[in-house]
Amino acid sequence: MKGFATEDLGEVDRLQAGLDRERLARREAERVAESSQRELLRLQAGRALERQRFELELRRAHAEIEEAVAEFARSNQELEAFAYVASHDLREPLRSMAVFIQLLARRYEGQLDERADEYIAFAVEAATRMQSLIDGLLKYSQVGRRQLERGPVDLGSLVIQAQQSLAQAIEDADARIEVDPLPTVHADRVQLGQVVTNLLANAVKFHGDAPPLVHVCAERRPGAWRILVEDNGIGISPEQAPRVFEMFMRVHAREQYPGTGIGLAICQKIIERHRGALEVEPLAEGGSRFSFTIPDP
Repeated sequence: MKGFATEDLGEVDRLQAGLDRERLARREAERVAESSQRELLRLQAGRALERQRFELELRRAHAEIEEAVAEFARSNQELEAFAYVASHDLREPLRSMAVFIQLLARRYEGQLDERADEYIAFAVEAATRMQSLIDGLLKYSQVGRRQLERGPVDLGSLVIQAQQSLAQAIEDADARIEVDPLPTVHADRVQLGQVVTNLLANAVKFHGDAPPLVHVCAERRPGAWRILVEDNGIGISPEQAPRVFEMFMRVHAREQYPGTGIGLAICQKIIERHRGALEVEPLAEGGSRFSFTIPDP
């Protein structure tokens, strides 16, 4: 009986030891689980805080961008208003000055010495050129002030109208204009007519010894029409091409090709108002290819 009792007590001790180890293991597991849960909560709280900070920074960045865009719009409007007022108010005194200089030239022509006649001629030329620049600046400022009146515009009819208004220049240059079938686009007819007329006028004016040959066509792009005006004229160098749309930019000498350098800037502004793009590409065989896109409504 004593042997059995000893063996029983040993078995009880082993069972108790196993229970103690299991209890310790369970406590350790619970401790690890609680620690993991705390760490998870800490990480979640950190991520939530980081997300809040990110969203706050994003909202702040959006607000700064919106403020910058609004400030740019205000500055642009103020600049356009200044250009409009300045050019409008300068026209009359400049016109008067030009008239009086011309009267002076006619009244005293041949009565003064040769140098005086030369000075008067320079003054007349400068006043006339300044008048053209102010007229161009006024037209540029009016582009942004005028509300777009979009509707269906038959580009073929715009090209015909442009050819009619340029009839004398086309005849003088012995130019030939070839026109492919053109689409109807959604745009402001008056302003798009300005673009077409300006591009055709440039294609006819900037030519070399050969008579101007102008080709007008269109190609379909995803969500837009692309209109192309190609010529065989004197062309534009690749280095100068990006700058031809700048205000008052002249690629060629004024004495050879008169103008203000504002026409293409006006065209670019009109096309940008239509959410399109105006580009120029020098052609390897000579001449240039101007193109603009008009997105679908």
